[in-house]
Amino acid sequence: MPVLPGAEPYRHEGGETSVLLCHGFTGSPQSLRPWAEYLAERGMTVSLPLLPGHGTRWEDLRLTGWQDWYAEVDRELRALRERSARLFVAGLSMGGALALRLAAKHGDAIDGVVVVNPANKVHGLAAHALPVVRHLVPTTKGIASDIAKEGSEEIGYTRVPLHAAHSLRQFFRLVDGELPQVTQPLLLLRSPQDHVVPPADSARVLSRVSSTDVTEIVLEQSYHVATLDHDADRIFEESHAFMTRLASGLGKEGTAVGG
Repeated sequence: MPVLPGAEPYRHEGGETSVLLCHGFTGSPQSLRPWAEYLAERGMTVSLPLLPGHGTRWEDLRLTGWQDWYAEVDRELRALRERSARLFVAGLSMGGALALRLAAKHGDAIDGVVVVNPANKVHGLAAHALPVVRHLVPTTKGIASDIAKEGSEEIGYTRVPLHAAHSLRQFFRLVDGELPQVTQPLLLLRSPQDHVVPPADSARVLSRVSSTDVTEIVLEQSYHVATLDHDADRIFEESHAFMTRLASGLGKEGTAVGG
């Protein structure tokens, strides 16, 4: 299937500081494209892959699982490692979970992690029924484009295939168990008004990682897809400052920052 216009992967060859950006479940690189371009314009090497089953039609996502999505970002990371002096991972929603697993698995090869509204769990009573219901009902309503900013739209599926949602639930449980292995400096940005991922997910991530350099920033003006919302510029600026600080070897202490 052809990729939806605007949902294409993005790559930029820049300097020796590299960042791998991971998009969310049922979304596409479009949701992170402005962030990727911001970092690229400031001299970084940037990779923003399109995850398998995404960016085309929901029927394609139904045939994939978390192993496929993780394998894609793991491949990209290994390629970046070959040519980078400093390497960062970042992600939105499920992309945040992918970034955290990369950090847990690759250890010292990764210099820092940035997550925006990271997802940690499939919530609600329906989640427990997924193993059975997915064989009876193919899809549920979509979760894309939870954005406060008028006129801003996310390219994402209008339906969520339940086979993929079941795999996502398994992935979140796996990552939750691996969070104590995350030791790198962490920048977590979250929206208190998020209609897709509740604040409990960010709180869980912060409580379970072993990172000692942790910065939490609250995005008061944005919903879930904050990278396309009112606080987008703040995400771009804060993440760039975070990576620049670590790449230059300055300061090691994080802070909690309000909205």
